[in-house]
Amino acid sequence: MLKRIEVFFFLYVVVHLGFLFGFVHGVAMGDSEGVKKPLTDKDVWSSISEKAESSRPLEVRFNEPAKHWTDSFPIGNGRLGAMVWGGVATETLNLNEDTLWTGTPGYYTDPGVPPILSEVRKLVDDGQYAAATTAALNLSGDASNVYQFLGDMKLEFDDSNATYDKGTYKRVLDLDTATVKVEYSANGVEYLREYFALNPDQVIAMKISGNKLANLNFTVYLDSKLHHHSYVNDKNQIIMDGSCQGRRIPPKVYGNDSPILRGPPKSNESSNPQGIQYSAVLDLQISDGAGGVRVLDGRKLRVEGCNSAIILLVASSSFDGPFTKPVDSKKDPKSSSISKMDSVKRFSYGDLYARHIDDYQALFHRVSLQLSKSSKNVTVNPLRENTDETISTAQRVKSFKINEDPSLVELLFQYGRYLLISCSRPGTQVANLQGIWNKDIEPAWDGAQHLNINLQMNYWPSLPCNLNECQEPLFDYISSLSINGKKTAEVNYNASGWVAHQVSDLWAKTSPDRGQAVWALWQMGGAWLCTHLWEHYTYTMDKDFLRNKAYPLMESCASFLLDWLIEGRGGFLETNPSTSPEHTFIAPDGKPASVSYSSTMDMAIINEVFSSIVSAAEVLGKKEDALIARVRKAQPRLYPTKIARDGSIMEWVQDFEDPEVHHRHVSHLFGLFPGHSITLEKTPDLCKAADYTLYKRGEDGPGWSTVWKAALWARLRDSNHAYQMIKHLFDLVDPDRERDYEGGLYSNLFTAHPPFQIDANFGFSAAVAEMLVQSTVKDLYLLPSLPRDKWANGCVKGLKARGGVTVSICWSEGELDEVGLWSKNQNTEKSLHYGGITATVKISSATVYTFDKQLKCVKTQSLY
Repeated sequence: MLKRIEVFFFLYVVVHLGFLFGFVHGVAMGDSEGVKKPLTDKDVWSSISEKAESSRPLEVRFNEPAKHWTDSFPIGNGRLGAMVWGGVATETLNLNEDTLWTGTPGYYTDPGVPPILSEVRKLVDDGQYAAATTAALNLSGDASNVYQFLGDMKLEFDDSNATYDKGTYKRVLDLDTATVKVEYSANGVEYLREYFALNPDQVIAMKISGNKLANLNFTVYLDSKLHHHSYVNDKNQIIMDGSCQGRRIPPKVYGNDSPILRGPPKSNESSNPQGIQYSAVLDLQISDGAGGVRVLDGRKLRVEGCNSAIILLVASSSFDGPFTKPVDSKKDPKSSSISKMDSVKRFSYGDLYARHIDDYQALFHRVSLQLSKSSKNVTVNPLRENTDETISTAQRVKSFKINEDPSLVELLFQYGRYLLISCSRPGTQVANLQGIWNKDIEPAWDGAQHLNINLQMNYWPSLPCNLNECQEPLFDYISSLSINGKKTAEVNYNASGWVAHQVSDLWAKTSPDRGQAVWALWQMGGAWLCTHLWEHYTYTMDKDFLRNKAYPLMESCASFLLDWLIEGRGGFLETNPSTSPEHTFIAPDGKPASVSYSSTMDMAIINEVFSSIVSAAEVLGKKEDALIARVRKAQPRLYPTKIARDGSIMEWVQDFEDPEVHHRHVSHLFGLFPGHSITLEKTPDLCKAADYTLYKRGEDGPGWSTVWKAALWARLRDSNHAYQMIKHLFDLVDPDRERDYEGGLYSNLFTAHPPFQIDANFGFSAAVAEMLVQSTVKDLYLLPSLPRDKWANGCVKGLKARGGVTVSICWSEGELDEVGLWSKNQNTEKSLHYGGITATVKISSATVYTFDKQLKCVKTQSLY
């Protein structure tokens, strides 16, 4: 007779291996009538979504209302967002719309830069790095504009709710349905609230109900910190109209030194320009047959004695693109919002919810992940470990350092995908420093797009985690940057092509930030973004995208880089001035400085862009173009990545003293990840130096630094250190004393700098994917950085690999069981790598291939 654990493990393996067999069977079946027809992506994902479920519900849970903003739940449809607090006597939804920013279009040029640039370059050439750093202050520009907070939806319930039974309270964000639910009992009535944000119809929906008739009484209204006016019309609707400031509030931090005196921020507007206008419409519907609605104070709606209520909210702004002044916009946000609401109300609440589920799950169900510990020496079912569903997510985070619950890793991985779906969709704005969620008029770091790691990290999971459509706003944003950046390049640097610096905003600002050179003076922001264009092609193999969207942007970026590079020492081409983002060094004369020449990150990014455009030219038949010839001629003259005396990667072109060896940025490791110039196969010595660099840098740092290090360790195939950084993020941050923390998670699983920055949420998902699958267009590495003792058993389905391949893997006791590969429309050849075994396989489109642990193909099945 089998012992209990052996039975459990047997069942676990049956479920485990059945996943891949089910995958092959499901995608091959077509429809139930047996008619063979091409399957869409959605068909494929739907057929496999039932085959591999997490070991516990994908839910973020609280057992009490929110006390802090970081206890509330985010919902979003890409453009509109809300933070749901789940209060009982009073409920608050903090509302956001992604185009609400201060300011107007700017010029982003400074004709006074060229002579200052010559001065800085001369000081760098003379080795006067501290003096060059001081002079470079005068190359800085104006501060970015500021992301704004739309306002609040407030609900005030009657006194009976104040005495609710606390033991019945439950507040859940269900990642599988992108729905928030709040449940509690008060005076014998069981109340339920549901909230979701629907993308196809651009609405936030809320339903409130109780299990007893005529027991629902509340008041609802809208409020805002922005200039606004609200009123109730004759349709049980609240209209709130308002405006953003046409000039930002001056930044609070300028740095220790001030640049030369400048006038007010340069703009195409007067000193008091009109800002972006907005309008929100709240619609209230109550159930038939009971209760009524009346108006309070001309701006509130009071519901009395109804059975249930549905609240819908839409919002619009006058923003008409980054090149149109708000005063010139032809968009009428009020009429747009009213029209949207009329359109939404054609559907019942049930219909809206069904449309929401169909839209969301078509994206979310593409990938599933299940992880568990080893079955050895445990006395519980590995599929049901730590599954007490009354435990709050905050409690689970707090206990992670002890129990290292793999299902919490699953949850945070999928939470990152949920957030990306919720804040970045085709046609929306690019995800900013907080995604779309913000409660302040003056958010930390302006809530702006930061281009020296943060914006890029926001989109790291979009390709490997199978959400490539969510990347479209990034490409639209790069296009806008290229237009303004062409002016900046021409006027500031006498260069062709386009450039963007460290910080931008809604208006696609491309000039340097205001303040010290250590952060403001960095010309590689646009170039880094351009690497995402090539990556998109390598994952999708979409030649139309490469030809029509990516290549023109890459070509213009490369043109700027060629002009920005100047003749330097030893026959090399160099960048001057150059910084390593936000980090200083001690110059040979003992003085602190940040400006030198040819920082390692500069060279790594330029190398990546040059390599990408040469490869793109090969694909598109442009390899004989004059620009490509210039790039090829420049490539061997770029400074190579060098190893310092202590064996680490040099961060600057000289082996300067580093006054802060544990600095949060790891910019000099760009070539390892997300770049591709440092690899175990081709540059083992540099990998050894990168290993030591990470060891020197240490584990501490903000959330985005933690997950970047996890991805770097994963790329080195060091599963122990990669997992240690994953574990390091699970540190519950107390929002009342968040300054005591570096990195960590808030109770709603938002990642902390602190304060909240969303980049690490996305970076976490990407790092976990990197631990499980790594790829080039030709190579596929299976479980390259799997922490076998921590995630001994598992399945992942639907990850994407370069070359247009979808990957599903199952493993048990740390060893590969099976892998399934599928390519929708590419015939390709792949070299599979696992455990010292390499197998070259040919993959035909629309065929599922199943391989065993020896990488032998054991089954093929056509999808048609």
